[in-house]
Amino acid sequence: MTMKSINRVFLILIIITLLALWGCGNDNEKELSSEKTVSGESAPAYGDIMVEGSIGDASNLISILSSDNASHSISAMIFNGLVKYDKDMNIVGDLAQSWDISEDGLIITFYLRKGVTWQDGRPFTADDILYTYRVTIDPKTPTAYAGDFLKIKKAEVIDPHTFRVTYDKPFAPALISWSSAILPKHLLEGKDITKSPLTRHPIGTGPYIFKEWVTGQKIALVSNPDYFEGKPYIDGYIMRIIPDMATMFLELRAKGVDRMGLTPLQYTRQTENNLFRKNYNKYRYLSFGYSYLGYNLENPLFKDRRVRQAISYAINKKEIIEGVLLGLGKEATGPYKPGTWPYNPDVKRYPYDPQKAKDLLAEAGWTDSDGDGIRDRNGEPFVFEIITNQGNDLRSKCAEITQKRLSDIGIEVKIRVIEWAAFINDFINKKKFDATILGWSITLDPDLYDVWHSSKTKPGELNFISFRNEEVDELLEKGRGTFDQAERKKHYYRIQEILAEEQPYTFLYVADALPIINSRFRGITPAPLGIGYNYIEWYVPKSEQKYVMTR
Repeated sequence: MTMKSINRVFLILIIITLLALWGCGNDNEKELSSEKTVSGESAPAYGDIMVEGSIGDASNLISILSSDNASHSISAMIFNGLVKYDKDMNIVGDLAQSWDISEDGLIITFYLRKGVTWQDGRPFTADDILYTYRVTIDPKTPTAYAGDFLKIKKAEVIDPHTFRVTYDKPFAPALISWSSAILPKHLLEGKDITKSPLTRHPIGTGPYIFKEWVTGQKIALVSNPDYFEGKPYIDGYIMRIIPDMATMFLELRAKGVDRMGLTPLQYTRQTENNLFRKNYNKYRYLSFGYSYLGYNLENPLFKDRRVRQAISYAINKKEIIEGVLLGLGKEATGPYKPGTWPYNPDVKRYPYDPQKAKDLLAEAGWTDSDGDGIRDRNGEPFVFEIITNQGNDLRSKCAEITQKRLSDIGIEVKIRVIEWAAFINDFINKKKFDATILGWSITLDPDLYDVWHSSKTKPGELNFISFRNEEVDELLEKGRGTFDQAERKKHYYRIQEILAEEQPYTFLYVADALPIINSRFRGITPAPLGIGYNYIEWYVPKSEQKYVMTR
């Protein structure tokens, strides 16, 4: 996915949305930079359209039914949660104006904004929240995101603008879990949510209203004039599906795209000319996301951790960071961003050591018995396939480097690049792969339950590599079951130690985010959360507006 979280998966995908669509920030402001700043001398004006490039199409615009970044990027503009993060990464109200939390942390009472309407004109009330809770935990709903809501002992509507949830045990991500999208009861209750027209024509409370979806080509939104925080200045948004990054860059150069994430080569070289300096602003910061090589642990080839460790020793991460990222990133050692409070800097590391890799493979019974250059065991050659998604050259190049390095130690690797929707729906969700190069977002709350707990290994859920470890399960439960940060830190440190030893993933790198945006867009102010937190305040001066959105 994009490679893409975590206090819970709702937040994974919301932050993936910020990371991939509008960009996520860095807690170290020295690493957050812009190539150019705009003084904002022109007055804000309504109008124009933001055209964003995306390598993948959406799959389903009801967020609890989808797990891909493109779907959640669009859904996040149409729907709201009860809470959200502000630019400084503090939890603030969204649909909830305020809330009370009991002294023991078990009861949260939300006080909702009044006067909020759905985009069809119906009033938003606490009944919509109760419906969203119930449909999410309904066993008939094919969602990967029920776990956080199954922690709730009781959910109740106090009055149309007051909603209360009671937990039977402390649950650290409880408050931020309510950043998940609230769904319209009046359009969905009593119906099969998987067959609802809202999967392709959503109706929310958010800043943008769905207009059009041409499969494989574009998704168009228009600004919501009745949005409770005020009508967005930018009148329309179009996500153009362009599966090839080189083609997308040509569109950027021709000004057919206003916004995309650059590759390192594009950032460091191809945009260093007067055309781009004059017409675009570039940003760079360490992203809240990591890339990895994940192994299908149901495949007999990867059941022995010595094999997984050997592969990790055989891959030269520095070669990838310098050769693929052009130095624009850092080595990943686990599922957290370096420098953040849950990150454990002292876990076992896997420096490039092909001889150590060969020794571990021999210990595991993999030798080249027939001298053909490919290791084998019991007559079976060590051959496997890495799959990744079309349109992401970085992942494809990582696969090629991995292929070469594993060939050096006697493992034959095949590479398969698959169109995004088929990649997710037909391979990842159905566990039809040997290994994959992908990535996850790293969210602000460190809860990893939905990605690593053994209960989340069913088809369509996020532990699609089928990792199972009783101690990790216990630590995940403890980590989300206490509000004490020092205690949580102990649990997450230990989880990272186990993952480092077990190597269910070879953690590759945390890349720098490299967004570029047409310079006619003003109001973009980098902050710890990134650049997208105030998107409804972005604008284009009247004299520079380029497009007119038809409604």
